[in-house]
Amino acid sequence: MAILSIFRLPLALRSVRCGKSVNNSKFFSSHAKFAEHKPLEKIRNIGISAHIDSGKTTLTERILFYTGRIEQMHEVKGKDNVGATMDSMELERQRGITIQSAATYTLWKEHNINIIDTPGHVDFTVEVERALRVLDGAILVLCAVGGVQSQTLTVNRQMKRYNVPCLAFINKLDRMGANPYRVLHQMRSKLNHNAAFVQLPIGLESACQGVVDIVRNEAIYFEGDFGMKIRRDEIPQDMRTEASEKRQELIEHLSNVDDTLGELFLEDKGVTVEDIMGAIRRSCLKRKFTPVFVGTALKNKGVQPLLDAVLDYLPNPGEVENTALVEVEGKPTEKIILNSARDDSNPFVGLAFKLEAGRFGQLTYLRCYQGCLRKGDNIYNTRTSKKVRIARLVRLHSNQMEDVNEVFAGDIFALFGVDCASGDTFVVNPKLPLSMESIYVPDPVVSMSIVPNNAKDRDNFSKAVARFTKEDPTFHFHFDPDVRETLVSGMGELHLEIYAQRMEREYGCPVTLGKPKVAFRETLVAPCPFDYLHKKQSGGQGQYGRVIGIMEPLPPTNNTVLEFVDETIGTNVPKPYIPGIEKGFRAMAEKGLLTGHRLSGIKFRLQDGAHHIVDSSEYSFFLAAQGAVREVFENGSWQILEPIMFVEVTAPEEFQGAILGQLSKRHGIITGTDGNEGWFTTYAEVPLNDMFGYAGELRSSTQGKGEFTMEYSRYAPCLPEVQEKLIQEYQRAQGVGTDERKKKKN
Repeated sequence: MAILSIFRLPLALRSVRCGKSVNNSKFFSSHAKFAEHKPLEKIRNIGISAHIDSGKTTLTERILFYTGRIEQMHEVKGKDNVGATMDSMELERQRGITIQSAATYTLWKEHNINIIDTPGHVDFTVEVERALRVLDGAILVLCAVGGVQSQTLTVNRQMKRYNVPCLAFINKLDRMGANPYRVLHQMRSKLNHNAAFVQLPIGLESACQGVVDIVRNEAIYFEGDFGMKIRRDEIPQDMRTEASEKRQELIEHLSNVDDTLGELFLEDKGVTVEDIMGAIRRSCLKRKFTPVFVGTALKNKGVQPLLDAVLDYLPNPGEVENTALVEVEGKPTEKIILNSARDDSNPFVGLAFKLEAGRFGQLTYLRCYQGCLRKGDNIYNTRTSKKVRIARLVRLHSNQMEDVNEVFAGDIFALFGVDCASGDTFVVNPKLPLSMESIYVPDPVVSMSIVPNNAKDRDNFSKAVARFTKEDPTFHFHFDPDVRETLVSGMGELHLEIYAQRMEREYGCPVTLGKPKVAFRETLVAPCPFDYLHKKQSGGQGQYGRVIGIMEPLPPTNNTVLEFVDETIGTNVPKPYIPGIEKGFRAMAEKGLLTGHRLSGIKFRLQDGAHHIVDSSEYSFFLAAQGAVREVFENGSWQILEPIMFVEVTAPEEFQGAILGQLSKRHGIITGTDGNEGWFTTYAEVPLNDMFGYAGELRSSTQGKGEFTMEYSRYAPCLPEVQEKLIQEYQRAQGVGTDERKKKKN
């Protein structure tokens, strides 16, 4: 088995973000074993995902400790001011939250496990999105008290989108009010998972002692310093009936989705431990069953059996079908299945899924899907056709880098000095026009004005914005000529606030954020026909183009997009001019008539038109399409759409009336409530425009005990009074702008 050489240690072991160095000899002795290349079946690529504050980073810290990757465990927001290994950014340590996903790799029972710890806040959802895109399996962490929460639903949708098999780990059994049985019920009812316990807790809250493995019919206790000594014993007498019932329930759930176990169950044959484990693995890989594990990462219970389950039940890279599209002239023609063999018999194919600016240039995280990549090789970006020579290959342990000579299919690694975008595909053969499916990036929902406090900081401000917009595709920056403000857009107020703080800390450029601006949209209420002739003749070749058709609203489920449909028959509008008409329509859709916001939820149906043999051109029809949209602006009936957020509020029961009143005042529609041992959770849909300032109001009205999360749900028509107010503000702003221009002319 080849051992990778680790060289240039002083350079390789400096921190990417923090600039800390590591002792070379100590590093080599403790980490050389992690640099071994493992066969395909001994590799796992997993992500740890969950709602905010469910214990993802604490669980990762325990995994690294038990696998010998770190020598000491530290807590998130710990008293020793060190913080968790995977929270390497200073802001993460101070706030006690994960902001950026962090990658590491470790060894457990001769298996190499690549781990990505992801954020829980919806504001950093793209970090989860791109991590799940390149992972083969995941651990869905759930809080034993909070259960299935709003971000759990989002993470579950993301896993479904990329077809990622998962294990569930119900964490925090030591907390007051822990109830794993309620969490399992929520997994079945809210997440629609075919889920069942494979472990049961021995005691809850302060009485939590260990877990019962109902597959092997044994109790597992975690003793010694940090729960490192595992003692296996008989199931406690008072739990044997429950364990037997839950084992039968597990077999029934598996029999419904696994034919092999189903036949044994129907024939009433004895079911062995190997039968159950085989059924769990087969059904888990197909996403037809979710095994549920229990424990408490903070109190060091249940982590080692979870690691065993990662090896037993989650797929290795060879068991996941990864495909790429073959492109001819920029258009995908066919799908091919990539070969995940860990050798160089197939040409290299890799996907860049995350970018980060380090001290030595841009650090690009990649997943190798096929073949082998060696230091010194040349690779090509299939999107830009640019050639890059690999001067340095590194594998990552949080913010530390470890140089390697080669990587194979299934590995997650990083490169320096590669100019690319998130989602780009790389190959070694420039004649291999492959493109892997890119990463889904949600649209930003909140915009705020941003201004550097000091004019002399503008250079640093520009550098910070250029870096952050490249790293994070959900962070947008643009100048709005209408309001004459520089705007940043993102997934929430916390998202933008974090970037403002990073500008000050990392670039010495303090900034001021203005009141958030909501991304309203304008749309048609009813279909409106158009018949517009653009004609301009002033000697020489003129311009001529006529377009006839209908603009109509799209259904509410599809009201965030624009559609262009060519329904013309014959040669009245020559086909070469059709792209010009679509460009004209889309250009006009950038700014509506009512409030200056973009148009959405509209279908432009081109049905007929006319052209001139000499005077017509693509530009003529571009202008004709713009004129047609202006005509519909004047004749059609328009309305404003606003983003509606799915809001989840959790607080003690005595504040329920006050919270429901606050949400109603903010035009919220209550969609459901849950109660649990003195606490309640309210689910509501509230316009984003009415949610600003709610965090302070909630804290003050619940004595600081209430908390809420929100995520984008959909666009819906806003209330008439809100529409009227927006129109008046826009007209006033336009009037002021016109008056100023007149004064300048005079």
